[in-house]
Amino acid sequence: MAGVIDDRSRRDESSSTAPVRADRPPRRFLDIPAGPRIAYVEAGSGPDLILVHGAVMTLDDMRLGPMEALSRHFRVVAIDRPGHGESEHIPFSDASVWRQAEIVREVARGLGLRRPVLVGHSFGGAVCLAFGMAYPDEAGGVVAISPICFPEPRLEQVLFGPRASPMGGDALSRMLAGSDALLMPLLWRAMFLPQPMPARFAAEFPFGLAGQSRRLVADGENANMLWSDLSRSALGYATCRVPVAILCGSADIVTNPLMHGRQAARLIPDATFRWLHGLGHMLHHYEVDAVVEAALDIQRRRGDEA
Repeated sequence: MAGVIDDRSRRDESSSTAPVRADRPPRRFLDIPAGPRIAYVEAGSGPDLILVHGAVMTLDDMRLGPMEALSRHFRVVAIDRPGHGESEHIPFSDASVWRQAEIVREVARGLGLRRPVLVGHSFGGAVCLAFGMAYPDEAGGVVAISPICFPEPRLEQVLFGPRASPMGGDALSRMLAGSDALLMPLLWRAMFLPQPMPARFAAEFPFGLAGQSRRLVADGENANMLWSDLSRSALGYATCRVPVAILCGSADIVTNPLMHGRQAARLIPDATFRWLHGLGHMLHHYEVDAVVEAALDIQRRRGDEA
């Protein structure tokens, strides 16, 4: 059975690079059966909802984005995906979108969440869609924000994929730490374009934790699995049985909204697509109300089916 650990003093090697701020809620930890220890934070009350972040991020992306607003309507649990933030991962085992959907399911079970609404951004959106397809009776529905939905050549496969090699990948990632110090800030800021990075995000996000060499190895493992994972997802969209809301920004330069979000919405039987004009990949920091409205609509649509 999964075990919940409320350990406010527990820290991994990230403490030297990303100290916990007084205004940052401490992580709790959940041991997944036959899996990794997952870090999470929780807020609010009401129907259950899980937040899943994307690549080169931590749960703090969601905490600094829509989590507070969502917690006025839901019991919200935001997780560090396996290998990210303060969550552990089993190398070459926990990288798949579908395996991470299974881990999210174990988090839901371990915390006693019932048919949670799943809200995921980018790679996290792919994880949430996989959850909805794999476990439709345990999902309240999915809100996918700027999701990656179909296989394609990706920049992260070039930047991070070689670090996931079983032969010297870890060493390569450590060797690249110096260049990462220059590269990663550019990537993080580019993700927000054409909007600027919000001042609060710039001040509070744990960049040191998210950019650790071993965390980028996990991103490489994720990237290397995308072709097979998203091919499987694409074949399953037409059979998806949960309500889905997809939100995309028209100015997204990270994930093509026409190829991914809109096309997936056309294939998923009970999907809606909302086009947010002028916004980029990180739209959940600028249109929080749209995320909340989508989650409430999913909750209503799923409730109507009961």
